[in-house]
Amino acid sequence: MEYVGVRVIFKRLQKMLTFCGQYRCQMDANGRLKLNPQLIDGFMEQNAGKIVMHCLPEGAVAVYPENTYLEMRKNEQAAAAMAADSVVFRRKMRRFGALSSSARISEQGRLTVPQGFRDYGLLCPGEEVLVVGVEIGIELWNVERWNAELEKMDEHANAKGASEMAGDLLMKE
Repeated sequence: MEYVGVRVIFKRLQKMLTFCGQYRCQMDANGRLKLNPQLIDGFMEQNAGKIVMHCLPEGAVAVYPENTYLEMRKNEQAAAAMAADSVVFRRKMRRFGALSSSARISEQGRLTVPQGFRDYGLLCPGEEVLVVGVEIGIELWNVERWNAELEKMDEHANAKGASEMAGDLLMKE
C-alpha cells in the first residue's frame, strides 16, 4: 500500500517538472507561439490541450491546463452572495472574468494568444517571447519585463535571506 502512495506522489512531481524551465520563441503575425514538445505533451495529457489564459498583475500572461485553473478557482464559495456584499470581491471577479480566456493547444502544438492579451503582456509578433515554467503551467513574458521581474525576485530573496539571518543572530543572543 505504501508503494502505491509513493508512485502517485512521484507522478505528481513528474507533472510539475513538465512545466519547469524557460525558453524563447518567436510569436508569428497571427499571435501564435509554437510550444516545445515537453509542454505540448504536458498540456495534452491534461484535458486534451484545453487551457485557460489569464493576464497577471505583473504583466505576464499565464497559461494553465483547464483543470488546474478550475482547481484554483473552485474555492470561491458562495460567489453570488459575496459579490452582492463586497466591492473587493466584485473587482476580483471582474479581474478573473475579463482577463481570462479558454482556448486549446492546436494539433500542431501552437498556442494562439488573443490580441487583448498580447497588448496586456507587450507580446508583439516577430519578437521573442519568453516562456517560463511555473510548475502548474507556464507564463508568457515580454523579455524586458521578465528581466525586471527576475531582478525583483532576486532582490526579494536577498532581503528575505538577510532578514532571516538577522533574526537567527538575535535568537542566539
